[in-house]
Amino acid sequence: MRVPAPRETVRGTVTRIRTEEFGLRQRIVTGVVAGVAFAAILVLGGLYYAALLLLLAAIGYFEFSRMNGHPKVRLVTLLGYAFTLYIAFPWEAFPELKALSHGTVAWIALLALFAVTVLSKNKSTIDEVALVLLGVLYVGIGFHYMASTRLSGNGLFWSLLLFVCIWTNDSGAYFTGRWLGKRKLWPAISPNKTVEGAIGGIVVSIVAAVGFSLYAPDTLSLGHAIAIGAVVAVAGTLGDLIQSAYKRVRGIKDTGSILPGHGGVLDRCDSWLIVFPLVQLLSLIPQS
Repeated sequence: MRVPAPRETVRGTVTRIRTEEFGLRQRIVTGVVAGVAFAAILVLGGLYYAALLLLLAAIGYFEFSRMNGHPKVRLVTLLGYAFTLYIAFPWEAFPELKALSHGTVAWIALLALFAVTVLSKNKSTIDEVALVLLGVLYVGIGFHYMASTRLSGNGLFWSLLLFVCIWTNDSGAYFTGRWLGKRKLWPAISPNKTVEGAIGGIVVSIVAAVGFSLYAPDTLSLGHAIAIGAVVAVAGTLGDLIQSAYKRVRGIKDTGSILPGHGGVLDRCDSWLIVFPLVQLLSLIPQS
């Protein structure tokens, strides 16, 4: 004979279901609104898109700094913001502005941060400034290549190609993993990812890239599209795993809460920060 569940248990179950449903609705609404707004500014391009990416870079660095327990107002933190934004700005799109190379800026940042450890008499430690420099390069370079890609010749086409491949890889991996996933890809870092899901994501990303090739064969050949689709999928998954590994070390679920149901900027842009620099460094898309 079935024993009726206690009233408290039933209420708890109903509350949990309602909470999950609300969270899902919130996630969908936030995703749609943010996605439409981002796509509109991406199409506008120019300074509108550059300004948006600089804002995202500033928020991303804030999340990185907070995740590592850095004080909000201290010289080393302020230097981190300054160097991040300098690197993130797409200087090459404005040739009339004389800018330093990334290598030069990185060395100046290194020197300035080392100097802070000396001048502060180790109140800012070597470990702290090392993490600041890591955040500057990780966030600054990633957003720089996103901006420079859009501001280059035929930049809207290449930016859309990369974003669509990233998003289809994520979706393909998720649904393939739920349907066929059995073998864990990297359980110590991200227990929900599967080998089957990763393969599915690569396939769907390549299919998306091939679609761009069919639309504009003179701009993107079939072989070129397949290469981009595969590289974006692998790099995007790596970017996701990098952020998952970092959050696991810090014992946090999300890097921020600016996007309800989606976490912070670094949660949403983890794949972007790796994909855009890599495809340009591999010369898979035109250099700006």
